[in-house]
Amino acid sequence: MPFTLTMPKLSPTMEEGTIAKWRKKEGDFVKVGEVVFEIATDKATVEHAVLDPGYLRKIIVKEGESAVVNQPVGIFTEKKDETIEGYKPEGAAPKEAAPAAPKKAEAPAPTPAAPTSGLAQPTFAPEPPLKNYEFPPAAAPSHIPASPLAKKIAKEKGIDLSTVKGSGPGHRVVSSDLDLGQPDLPVTFGRHERPKVAPGTFEEEKMSPMRKVIAQRLQAAKTFIPHFYVTMEVRAEKLLDARAQLKSLGHRISVNDFVVRACALALREHPEVNSGFNSADQTLIRFKTVDISVAVALPDGLITPIVRHADFKNLGEISTEIKVLAQKAKDGKLQKEEYVGGSFTVSNLGMYGVSDFVGIINPPQAALIAIGAIEDRAVVEDHLIVPGKVMRLTLSGDHRVIDGAIGAQFLQTVKKFLENPTSLLMT
Repeated sequence: MPFTLTMPKLSPTMEEGTIAKWRKKEGDFVKVGEVVFEIATDKATVEHAVLDPGYLRKIIVKEGESAVVNQPVGIFTEKKDETIEGYKPEGAAPKEAAPAAPKKAEAPAPTPAAPTSGLAQPTFAPEPPLKNYEFPPAAAPSHIPASPLAKKIAKEKGIDLSTVKGSGPGHRVVSSDLDLGQPDLPVTFGRHERPKVAPGTFEEEKMSPMRKVIAQRLQAAKTFIPHFYVTMEVRAEKLLDARAQLKSLGHRISVNDFVVRACALALREHPEVNSGFNSADQTLIRFKTVDISVAVALPDGLITPIVRHADFKNLGEISTEIKVLAQKAKDGKLQKEEYVGGSFTVSNLGMYGVSDFVGIINPPQAALIAIGAIEDRAVVEDHLIVPGKVMRLTLSGDHRVIDGAIGAQFLQTVKKFLENPTSLLMT
């Protein structure tokens, strides 16, 4: 008899999945425990094996298409030649497609979407491409249409007529246009080929499962969590010296490894920051363990694998674990327990040359620290202005859980550890 294969729920946050690849084709026999397809979820690409043997008779959801949890994705039969005519797959109904963006030339008016927690979300759609725009014509100075007076004045004042946009009939240059012209010099601005598409032309692409969840969670976090920000500068000369010394001994430790270790020890001293907010029950969460989420950038978005019991691990253990977790994240091989949870987040953009930034809190956590680049900067030392190296740290805090003073005290402790990096080498 026929039976239905549905989209499984592979993580607590998963609402839908995308069929990344079918490992079987229609007509194939699939054994128990044999992988039938790969699913791209909001966190990773996961192989899915069947629990019941049978023949894959029909693929309902093709590769690259999405299905909500429990939605039918395929039809199986126990026998190879068994008919599936008239069989209705069992499971959840497919998600309704979102309405297409308006195509009219006029600017779309913001219209409220379905309310989320009592707050209506406006709709922002792109403007259509311009239809009647004409790119300024390119021509040699001798062939540029211009009035006799404009040519005379341009010659007297040394103005390059090719840099002037004519306002007369047929784009003819008149004398009043010359005020915006560039001087006629041996080296001039060259003209490139004319563009072939209208200004504002765009194309749209579907969001990946990971990007969808990132968009939903961060929009909700930024909208409903009362963020506050505290920034502090850290002198980084000793930190860089310690890193260089470790490197000379064969230990490749990153600045981020030092930061994670410093935050872990600071969270032990400031348990109020190692907290969260349960919006379902409107209660404060006091985490009993220091589990630090480390932001890792991926082509499709961002994921935060977790260093568990970070305050009990030395610098070398933290460094090794972060490297392993980051590689697994990039390979899409993270297990659920390696990215779900966490009590605090470290996000570092210093390696991209970013001086400082503010991060959005990763709920239900109550705080995140954003790390900027180490930069050369003049600093005051013994009443003298001397060159130094400075790193900026910015704490994003949930004001329902943490006050500004507590956030500042936490940053002071992190600063103390980073400016005295030998303390981070001690167990």
